[in-house]
Amino acid sequence: MDEFDKAVSRAERRRASEPAAVAARYDKDHDRVVVKLNTGAEFAFPRRQAQGLEAARPTDLDPIEISPSGLGLHFPKLDADLWLPALLDGVFGTRRWIAARLGARGGKAKSEAKARAARINGKLGGRPRKLKTKSKTARKTKARRRTRSQRGLKLRA
Repeated sequence: MDEFDKAVSRAERRRASEPAAVAARYDKDHDRVVVKLNTGAEFAFPRRQAQGLEAARPTDLDPIEISPSGLGLHFPKLDADLWLPALLDGVFGTRRWIAARLGARGGKAKSEAKARAARINGKLGGRPRKLKTKSKTARKTKARRRTRSQRGLKLRA
């Protein structure tokens, strides 16, 4: 059995053991993508939670292509791709994209502790200004120039 035949048998075993997409559609009424799996189950997720689909219009989501393996979803009008195993694990984008969304949400959070800190800062004159500090090498260069000029004055005098 050559490597190609081995790869084909691995793919067949994987396809038999893992869920794969057999159909996908956009549900306009609930603003979500619905994926029918080879197991007979359906999986749905809100459009706004998936990277690449958050700003899409309903007309952009009309054709959803399924990869031959059944593990990928492609949205041709958006040139966006989603990986089904990641979606089933609850991962709707890259780490960087998810971190940016969580950071934006955290910055908008309102809590008593944040409100208290803001009041205290306000009484102290607000957020302190950042001071411009020179780098260590810039200070050393300036000190050398000063020393040379002082030497020159001493030699001339």
